[in-house]
Amino acid sequence: MAITGMNHFTIIARDLEETRRFYGDVIGLAEGFRPDLGFPGAWFYVGDQWVLHVVAGRAVPEPPAGVIDHMAFSATGLAATQAKLKSLGLPHRLIRQPETLVWQIFLTDPNGAKVELDFAADEAPAA
Repeated sequence: MAITGMNHFTIIARDLEETRRFYGDVIGLAEGFRPDLGFPGAWFYVGDQWVLHVVAGRAVPEPPAGVIDHMAFSATGLAATQAKLKSLGLPHRLIRQPETLVWQIFLTDPNGAKVELDFAADEAPAA
């Protein structure tokens, strides 16, 4: 076996519509085709590749499953993203990785999942 890439993450949504708005309107993923799986949800894409599956209509297991700390997306438009998050009143944290100088924005989705947005080192943050 050889791994050829990352396929997708799946999260359980407490509120499907709020989660759709977050990943579509805030993060900028495109919602696309999702087969009828017999339960509500949504699939989000980057280009023609699904990257995030949202499952709804069921409770988050107690205790929550897994040990994944966060999901990360490559992004562009650092200053515009900062302005958008500020205008929406969404708490976030901007850091710069030492050595690589990559900019990272961390925020939390409506379900409590931590999301990282990575921007190229040559992008300029908002003043």
